[in-house]
Amino acid sequence: MSKTAVRINAADSVAVALVPLAAGTSVTLEASDGVPAVTVELKEDIAAGHKFAVRAIAQGEPVIKYGYPIGAATEAVQAGMHVHTHNIRTLLAGELDYTYDEAKAAAAYQAWYKETESLRQRCPQVQAYVRTDGWFASGSGLHSTGSRNEIWIIPLVGCVNKICESLAAWGNARFCNGNPAPRTDGGVEGVFTWTHPYGCSQMGGDKETTARILADLVHHPNAGGVLVVSLGCEENNIDYFKQFLGTYDAERVKFMVTQQHEDEIAEGRRLLEELGAYASRFRRTSVPLSDIVLGMKCGGSDGMSGITANALIGRVCDAMTGMGGRVMLTEVPEMFGAEQMLMNRCCSREVFNKTVKLINGFKDYYARHNQVCYENPSPGNKAGGITTLEDKSLGCVQKGGKAPVTGVLAYGERLSGSAASSVQGQHMPQESTGLLLLEGPGNDIVSTTDMTAAGAVILLFSTGRGTPLGAPVPTVKIATNHPLAKNKSGWIDFDAADLLEQSAESVRDSLLQFICDVVSGRAITKNERNGYREIAIFKDGVTL
Repeated sequence: MSKTAVRINAADSVAVALVPLAAGTSVTLEASDGVPAVTVELKEDIAAGHKFAVRAIAQGEPVIKYGYPIGAATEAVQAGMHVHTHNIRTLLAGELDYTYDEAKAAAAYQAWYKETESLRQRCPQVQAYVRTDGWFASGSGLHSTGSRNEIWIIPLVGCVNKICESLAAWGNARFCNGNPAPRTDGGVEGVFTWTHPYGCSQMGGDKETTARILADLVHHPNAGGVLVVSLGCEENNIDYFKQFLGTYDAERVKFMVTQQHEDEIAEGRRLLEELGAYASRFRRTSVPLSDIVLGMKCGGSDGMSGITANALIGRVCDAMTGMGGRVMLTEVPEMFGAEQMLMNRCCSREVFNKTVKLINGFKDYYARHNQVCYENPSPGNKAGGITTLEDKSLGCVQKGGKAPVTGVLAYGERLSGSAASSVQGQHMPQESTGLLLLEGPGNDIVSTTDMTAAGAVILLFSTGRGTPLGAPVPTVKIATNHPLAKNKSGWIDFDAADLLEQSAESVRDSLLQFICDVVSGRAITKNERNGYREIAIFKDGVTL
């Protein structure tokens, strides 16, 4: 096989350059699935991550990549020509009708089940924090599993952000000697606050959304203790907020109304002392990796994303779900054009119907705001070789591998029940294990917050252009190409371009080992080391 370019699917009419290629270069693409090898002489310079035609493509003909159309040619394209925004247009439109094929879904499940059979026998153990008083109601018999044991400070309104930041700085000096970091022996691993500009002057559903996301964060299993800070006069006040919070452990969750204390800093420190004493009791314990909820994200994507990083994450997704775990995929607008791939793997008609509602509901959201659904990809995506939204989406959903789609979560909805320890055998699973689709936008900060709020305790984040962004939970940055991994080593945790030189299984296993090390506190991600952690909450209405 040529190490300079790849044809992803035998049916593809384009190939992707893995390195910069000059006009006049002859590239031989290997035979696959009955399609013979082909040698193409390039008629133009092709940048890494960009596409070139492997055969003639007529004007108006669909352009095929990943085995699916990524648009249609706007002019006749000769073999060897650059295929990009100048000669492709999207084929996407508004809401669509979809069909569910139970036989196809069952066949996809059986193929996934067979491919992951060996992994099922060797689910590794990790050292993590088992919570019975956070995610679920005390005494429910359910548990959640955290990868960190931190104290989180949750401001109910943006007015108290700076107070919360001051308290977090004091807490880190008090409990971590000013150096928050994961530990293998338990104890407080850091004090963090999740500042935001909301909690007041919000109308419609935005006020509820803010309260719901913040309540989810209070219950998150990575938080051994939580301080909720209120101004006192905001709409999202403590009484209102508790309607969304539900049952909580009074030792684990403390409240402070700053307007009610002469010295709110002194009171906040007093409460942090109590929370620190409580959180310090926790120790890591051995649990199967399948207990860990994983989130998946891509940002700053390029033409290599679907070939290396997202494909690698897809293999990890298959491994995790094959072991009986749960993995979340969001960025609904970046499913447009690839949604049928996911629908073909829905475990039931009910899940299929929820997926259709998820997709068309987000299209309706754009329509209600008089916006075009397909105002994507971004300038950086295009510079990296992504041409249309179909192109971006088909690369994006590679993160889901071949795992069965077993559930759909609304924005702000938390996972329920404990992680299953095994898959459902030869029968289609109904819930608990597998791939879960989460309602949310493509925006990096909003979607990483969304997955954290839903229950992810570690995220895999692929990038081809590079981004320093981090979520409240460990965020493993995975580069799509060697130059990015080398040039931005301060951001990147793992180089997925190794897939081009090593076996897919060995690279997958290396990433799985890194995940185990991060979850167990033996390794720290770059976003944690740099202190790059933040949240953003989805906003749909007006501000007073």
